[in-house]
Amino acid sequence: MSVFLAKRFVTFIATLLGATVLTFLALEILPGDPASVILGIDAPQSAVDALRDRLGLDRPILERYFDWLEDIVTLRFGVSYTYSTPVLELVRARLAITFPLAILAMLLSAFVAFGLGVFAASRHNRPGDVTVMGISQLGISVPNFWLALLLILLFAVQLRWFSSGGFPGWHNGVWPAFKALILPAIALATVQGAILARFTRSAVLETMREDYVRTARAKGLSRRATLWRHVLRNAMIPVITIMGLQFANLLAGTIVVEEVFAMPGLGRLILQAISNRDVIVVRDVVLMLAAFVVFINFVVDVLYAVIDPRLKPHDV
Repeated sequence: MSVFLAKRFVTFIATLLGATVLTFLALEILPGDPASVILGIDAPQSAVDALRDRLGLDRPILERYFDWLEDIVTLRFGVSYTYSTPVLELVRARLAITFPLAILAMLLSAFVAFGLGVFAASRHNRPGDVTVMGISQLGISVPNFWLALLLILLFAVQLRWFSSGGFPGWHNGVWPAFKALILPAIALATVQGAILARFTRSAVLETMREDYVRTARAKGLSRRATLWRHVLRNAMIPVITIMGLQFANLLAGTIVVEEVFAMPGLGRLILQAISNRDVIVVRDVVLMLAAFVVFINFVVDVLYAVIDPRLKPHDV
């Protein structure tokens, strides 16, 4: 297991290093000058040059890249051009919204997908299966921002059960904050749940065709008992991979839904930083998200060995 963890750690570091190079170069080739954006188009060139010197934008690209790597290793990161606030403080405040939103969306997605996927697989090619697959196809086809608008019109405007947007903050109580996350979480979970339901159905059907499942049925084990004791545990191995990727996608891909619900989350921070040409915020947050995605993949690899005892660490 130690060799397995060491290999995964080396992969983790190599991937992050590649992410730093790609992120830094991508932001360098983008048009626009952060100093000009901060001071405005009417600022005199002398003021722009002075600000570029203060921000270190006039230094060689390699020097700035290695200085950024040093800041990452020492966990200092940088200070936002726009907000004049350390990036870690900005991210910490926004993650208090985006992270619970992603968790709630993932829980809703998994709860619905597992139930519908197993239900459809157990009724393969029967009306229940066809109905579930039709519903899941509809869920995949609906854009989450359009669904978010429909949810606002129905539950906020018509029924007045929820607010149409904004976030009251956790300091105003757990329930008001949690209630503000429900509609955005449903909008995010619909597409992910539909995809996961179809994948769960396929994984369960494939596992049900294995020889050990037929052996269990031949020994007199009921269909329900075979499904829950033998099929689901093995079928969950590929499903967990999809869940890990989906959770990372939810954390990094909430920009549109957060904009619809006017929620000051991490996605909105990235969008504002890009429009303000706040390079420090963009590159630090992108790297954090890349690290989180790689970490999730690492956790999924470890869960492989835990869920399926047939898999050894060197096989994963």
